[in-house]
Amino acid sequence: MLGNIRIVLVNTSHTGNIGSVARAMKTMGLSQLTLVDPVQAPDSHASALAAGATDVLHGAKIVPTLAEAIADCGLVIGTSARSRTLDWPLLNPRECAAKLLSESPSYPVALVFGRESSGLTNDELQQCSFHVHIPANPEYSSLNLAMAVQTLAYEVRMQFLEADAVPATDDTQYPLAGDLERFYTHLEQTLTQTGFIVKQHPGQVMAKLRRLYTRARPETMELNILRGILTSFDKAVVKAADKKQDDA
Repeated sequence: MLGNIRIVLVNTSHTGNIGSVARAMKTMGLSQLTLVDPVQAPDSHASALAAGATDVLHGAKIVPTLAEAIADCGLVIGTSARSRTLDWPLLNPRECAAKLLSESPSYPVALVFGRESSGLTNDELQQCSFHVHIPANPEYSSLNLAMAVQTLAYEVRMQFLEADAVPATDDTQYPLAGDLERFYTHLEQTLTQTGFIVKQHPGQVMAKLRRLYTRARPETMELNILRGILTSFDKAVVKAADKKQDDA
């Protein structure tokens, strides 16, 4: 189960932080590291700070976008240090660990960390199923990247050990992140085609719909039904356009 938990670092600035994250991961039994568009690929400085965790560092996968990093994941949890304009389903570290462990037997799951200076963007956070916030001292809440990874990885390991390495699994089948992105693309295209979304002035419609569906978290079968509904709308629009052309 721990082997199916993926740590994703987005646009990391300093290679030393990547090495320190690899070390933090290995101490807690995690090995899957993905780097999204790092400013620089891991180098000798990263290896030095990884200490005995260079196997995790050398096995890291580098991809250009967050969407590619999580496309095959059924659960994606993004770290968030501050409140956003659009509230998202929020977990504390223990809830986060429990959810990662319960779903990791079914498919890869991802825990996403943002840039050292600014974290994840709103667009990136909207690609996550849940957000997790570490309730540090509000008077001094400064956690560096490796500290944040270590804190959440520790929660995962403690619950893994407390469950005697056999955590309760969630048999519900949820769509992978890539399937959800294809649904959102289809939804936006259909709503634009019907005129609900005005292409020149789209506003916050899609952001709010993402929040709605994220909160509801449709199962795989439910998402298939929603895709079928959109397809029926598409066909009706085409049929109406053809009839209007014939009448003309």
